[in-house]
Amino acid sequence: MDRDGFWGLVEGARGEVDDSAADPDGVADALTRVLGGLGAEEIAGFGVELAGLLAESYRWDLWAAAYLINGGGSEDGFDSFRGWLVAQGREVWEAAMAEPDSLADVVDEDRPEGFEGFDGEGMLHVGSHAYKNVTGDDAAYWKAVEAEAPDTPDLPAGQEIDFDDEAELHDHLPRLAVLYLDS
Repeated sequence: MDRDGFWGLVEGARGEVDDSAADPDGVADALTRVLGGLGAEEIAGFGVELAGLLAESYRWDLWAAAYLINGGGSEDGFDSFRGWLVAQGREVWEAAMAEPDSLADVVDEDRPEGFEGFDGEGMLHVGSHAYKNVTGDDAAYWKAVEAEAPDTPDLPAGQEIDFDDEAELHDHLPRLAVLYLDS
């Protein structure tokens, strides 16, 4: 599967939910169903593309954006945020990769009571769930993906950003900082 095929599947799944920003799990469920109609090799190819996107997006500036948007962010939380970002589709993804501060156009700074953050952990597992549904063996999925996927770097790419330094966050992500630090 190539990158265009990957995004085509994501866009199709997004079309099945009313609001992908609020319902990334709905996108994940729809995508799992769509992937379940493909062969094992294609599902693993989807996983390789996803792993490539996650490796490319392992960056300080994007992590800082996730930190602001979610009011904090562990490494696992950043992974889940990037799953949410995939659920937003190619246009939002590519805009965020070009300029993470563009996410100010996507997120809502008003967090309702009980809000748990922009979390798309389910998106990180759609391939393994679909593969298991098709073959009965999710371990083979992970083995196939790991054989082809790029390694995630040990450290995020780019200039390190101190997430606790509000002035630095304002410098790197001025629009998001206004939304989340100044409100």
